[in-house]
Amino acid sequence: MATVKMDDIFSMSAFDPSKYNESFRDFAEKSAQQSREAFAKMKSAGEEATKTIETTVHNAQAGAAEIGHQAIDALRTNAANSLSHLDALLSVKSVAELIELQTAFVRKQAELSVEQAKSFQETSKQVAEKLAKPSKEAAEKVMASFKAA
Repeated sequence: MATVKMDDIFSMSAFDPSKYNESFRDFAEKSAQQSREAFAKMKSAGEEATKTIETTVHNAQAGAAEIGHQAIDALRTNAANSLSHLDALLSVKSVAELIELQTAFVRKQAELSVEQAKSFQETSKQVAEKLAKPSKEAAEKVMASFKAA
């Protein structure tokens, strides 16, 4: 075991702070650089998230407008058919003709309702796909970055 000579209290003082200035400076510069890189990544991720949200909101508004227009068209068609049917009912001359006219109208309206429901379903599906697309792309991009890291 080495013995430390304690004759002079300052003899152990081999610590020279000037030797550590450079290593401390390197450490501080590396830390600052890492902080800048982390900030840049966070800023980029925030901008991407904002872009995704903006696209989703825009698609939602467009989809809602498209479904609204389709609903208005369906209401117009149904109202026109009903008015036309009422007009035809006013000229009925017998009960048999009334029953025939009413049966034809109900059949036609049932078929039209099925067509309209299918159309609404297809439009809703397309709107949902448009809404999900930006989020799906953002998630895929994040997963790809995890795989790369």
